[in-house]
Order: sequence, then structure tokens, then C-alpha cells
Amino acid sequence: MIPAPGPRGNRPDSDLLLIYGGTFDPVHNGHLAIARCARDELHAPVRLMPAADPPHRPPPGADARQRTRMLELAVAGEDGMQVDTRELRRAARQPGVPSWTVDTLREIRGETGAGTPVALLMGADSLLGLPTWHEWEHLLDLAHIVVAERPGNALDGQLPGGLAARLRDAWADAPTCLHGQPAGRVWRLRQPLQAESATAVRGLIAAGGHWRGLVPAAVADYIAAHRLYGSAAA
Repeated sequence: MIPAPGPRGNRPDSDLLLIYGGTFDPVHNGHLAIARCARDELHAPVRLMPAADPPHRPPPGADARQRTRMLELAVAGEDGMQVDTRELRRAARQPGVPSWTVDTLREIRGETGAGTPVALLMGADSLLGLPTWHEWEHLLDLAHIVVAERPGNALDGQLPGGLAARLRDAWADAPTCLHGQPAGRVWRLRQPLQAESATAVRGLIAAGGHWRGLVPAAVADYIAAHRLYGSAAA
């Protein structure tokens, strides 16, 4: 079983760096809710990192340039958020080479140094699927994990054996635990998160449903202007 999250309260400023990776296909309000909550609770900037060609899921519905532009539009004017395109740049340098998260963290660790706190922000579904990731056992050697819960992905049940063993001593009692060491802890981010998913948004767009309220206005305009995901032009 997973321990309940610790109490909230004022957090000291720190040099903790939050990395939020994903395909963002498209970026939607649920993504931004997670990023804002993590930023505010941990008092740390968030780098949103669009994936190039993730080996664990089908190709995205929009190309890398389009997904990155939508992400830039979504975070424009948001304090403490920026887009980091390192995975796309690496894919351009190494065509056909899978973009593994563990390699991205090693690259970031090389830039920040061994002592800087770094955290990987992910959803509960990603955490539960961690044993399918390339060299997943090494992720906590390189970074903390901040896991955001969402409806239908509660973490109060029994974890798979290998994952449970790896995380057993990693659960943090408070977010301040992530400030005091560079890697190795897991913090459970709890808030009422929105239930939308990129898959659902794409489905609504393709079906001509009501989807604009699920994404930032600038992103909705971009999707319509470029007729992405089967949308009609605005």
C-alpha cells in the first residue's frame, strides 16, 4: 500500500527543477492543471518537454513542430513555466534513435550537476506503467518523481511487485523532502484534477463535438486553423 500524502504548508524556495514530459497531443487544460499545482506546491519552475517519438505509444496525431507550438501558446504568460525542446533536438541529431526518459534525465543531470534537486512530474497511470520503461530502475537515481493523481487512477491499491519494491522506501512525507537531496524520493501530488485526456480531446475534435473548452483558447484556435485531428477550419 502507498502512504497517504503529508500535510501542506508554506514551502521554502529552492533550486528544485520540475520536468514534465509528454506528447501533449494536444496540450489540454488537465496538463496545465497538473503543471500549475506542482509549480505552486513545490515552489519550483516547470519545464514542459514535448516528446519526439516515444517508443511506448503510437505516433502522435500532430507533428513535433505543431505540438511544440501548441505548448508554447498554452504556457505563454504563465509564471514559472517554459517549453524545453531537448528531446526534439536530440531526435533531429540522432534520427531513428528512441527518445528514452532515462537518457533525458542523464543529460539534464549533466547540466545541473550532481547536487541539484531534479524531479520528474508524471501522472499516476505513467507511474503504474513504469516497469515498461527503458532502464526504469535508474530513474530514481537521477531524479525525484512527483506523481499527479487523476480520476480513475487511484494509487491506494497494491502496486506491481517490482515497482512496489523499488518505491518502498522512496515515498516522501512532505514536498520539502525533495528540496534537500538531488534524487530518490516520490511525492504524491493531490488535488481535484480534471478528467480530460488527449485521447478524449482528439476524439471530440474528430467527431465534431464540443472540445474547445478543454484546451486553452489559443490552442483551440491553432487546432482549427491548421485543421488538426480532423477539425474543420475556424
